[in-house]
Amino acid sequence: MAARSPALRLAFVAAATPAARAAKVALEKRYGVVPPAEADVIVALGGDGLMLQTLHRNMRRKTPIFGMNLGTVGFLPNQYRASGLAARIRTARSGALTPLRRVATTARGQRHEATAINEVSLLRSSRQTARIAVAVDGNRRIPDLYCDGALVATPAGSTAYNLSAHGPILPLAAGLLALTPINAFRPRRWRGALLPRHSKVEFTILEPQKRPVSAAADSVEVADVVKVVVTEAADIELTLLFDPEHDLEERILKEQFAP
Repeated sequence: MAARSPALRLAFVAAATPAARAAKVALEKRYGVVPPAEADVIVALGGDGLMLQTLHRNMRRKTPIFGMNLGTVGFLPNQYRASGLAARIRTARSGALTPLRRVATTARGQRHEATAINEVSLLRSSRQTARIAVAVDGNRRIPDLYCDGALVATPAGSTAYNLSAHGPILPLAAGLLALTPINAFRPRRWRGALLPRHSKVEFTILEPQKRPVSAAADSVEVADVVKVVVTEAADIELTLLFDPEHDLEERILKEQFAP
C-alpha cells in the first residue's frame, strides 16, 4: 500500500475586499490554517497588489506563494477555485523571481535601501522636467537625460509600469533588465536599453533642488534623492507557484502577442 503524502500546511492571506476575506474564512475552515512562519505554502487571495505585498513580507522566509485572483488586476495570481486546492499546489509549476536592490541617497545624505520585485522607478516631484545622468557598470551612458523619470524593471515587472512607459516585455529566462525612460524629452530618440541582469545602474540627479526627484522600489518611495543605485538582489530568490496550464513564463509570452 502506497504511503500517503503528508498534508500541506497552508497559510492564507487576503486582500481587504469582502470577497477575499470571505474566501479566506471558507478556505481556512476547509483546509485548516497555520501561521505564515510555519506554512509549507502561503495562499494569497487577491490581486497583483496583494501578491507583491505577500512576497515582500515573506522575502526572507523563502516560502512559496500560490495566489488566487480575487482582485482587480490579476496577472500574477491563478484562477480562484475553492476545490482541489491541495492537489493544485502539489502539481503547480514554480517560477523563481530575483528582485532588485535599490540604494537611494537623499539631499540630506540619508541612505535608504529597499527591494523591488517589479521595478525601481524615478519620478520628477515638481512641474520642472527632471535631469538625470545614467551610468551602467561605472560607464556614463546618458550624461543628461531630460525626462519625467526613468525605471529599471525585472522580467516579472516588465509587463507592469515598464510596459505602460513603452518599455519591452522580457521573458523570465532572458537574463535581462529593462532600463526605460519615462517621457524622455532629450535625448528625444532614446527609448531605453536592455541590460544583463547583473548590471549596476546608477542614476545621478542633476539640479536636485530646482528639479527634485523621488525614487520608488515597488511601493516604497523616498523623496528628494540625489543618487540611486540599482542592482540585482542576487542573495534573494522568491518562488511563485502556478497552475501548469497558466504559468508565469507563458503569461509573459502571451503579453507579447496581445492585440
